[in-house]
Amino acid sequence: MNKKVEFTDWGLIDYQEAWNRQEAVFEATVALKTQNRTNHTQLETPNYLIFCEHPHVYTLGKSGHQENLLLDEQGLAGKNATYYKINRGGDITYHGPGQIVGYPILDLDNFFTDIHLYLRMLEEAVILTLADFGIAAGRYAGFTGVWLDADKDKARKICAMGVRCSRWVTMHGFAFNVNADLDYFKNIVPCGIDDKDVTSMQRELGYVLDMELVKDRLKLHIASLFKMEMK
Repeated sequence: MNKKVEFTDWGLIDYQEAWNRQEAVFEATVALKTQNRTNHTQLETPNYLIFCEHPHVYTLGKSGHQENLLLDEQGLAGKNATYYKINRGGDITYHGPGQIVGYPILDLDNFFTDIHLYLRMLEEAVILTLADFGIAAGRYAGFTGVWLDADKDKARKICAMGVRCSRWVTMHGFAFNVNADLDYFKNIVPCGIDDKDVTSMQRELGYVLDMELVKDRLKLHIASLFKMEMK
C-alpha cells in the first residue's frame, strides 16, 4: 500500500520562516513517535513533501566551514542576501529564486530505515526529472547531489542535498537549480568543493524553464520511487 504524503508548495518564502515551519512539523512528528513508544500506541505518523523557493540566502551545515562563504556582512547586504548556520548535514550552499527547494519531512519508519538509500532515491528523482528534459545526469562518487559529466573535467553540480534525520524523521532536503542565478554561487565554495562548477537547467538548455512543469515531473518521480500517495 502506498503511504499517504501531504504535498504543499509554499511558493517564495523567507528562509527563516520556512525553517521555523519545518521545525514545527518535524518536532510534532517526533513527539508523536515518542508518544506511541511511551503509551504503546500505534497512531499513524504524517508525512510531508514541501516545495518552495527562497530569496537569496546562503546556509552553512553542521560540518561546514565558514571560510567557504566569501562575503562579509557588507558583501551580503550588497548582494541582497542573508546567511544562516543551520542543523543539516553538509557544507555551504545557496538558495534563491528559480531554484526548487524540496523539504521532505518523512517518518522513514513508514518507508525504509536507510538514510543512504533515502539520499539516493532523492537523487534518482532529480536524475529522472532531468532526463525528461533531455539532460543526462548522474552521481559523483564520494559526493551527494546530482551532477552532469561527473567523471570528466567539466563536472558540474545541478542539485545539492543536505538533510537532518532524528528518530528516522527527516527534514531539510535538496536544492535543484532550474532557472537560478548562478552568479550567486561565485560568492561561496559550493558544498566545500572548490574545483567543480555549478550549473542549472536554464544554462544547459539555453532557455527559461516553466517551473511548474519541472515541479510536476519531480513530484511525480518522488511519489513513484517512494511509493507515495500524494494528498
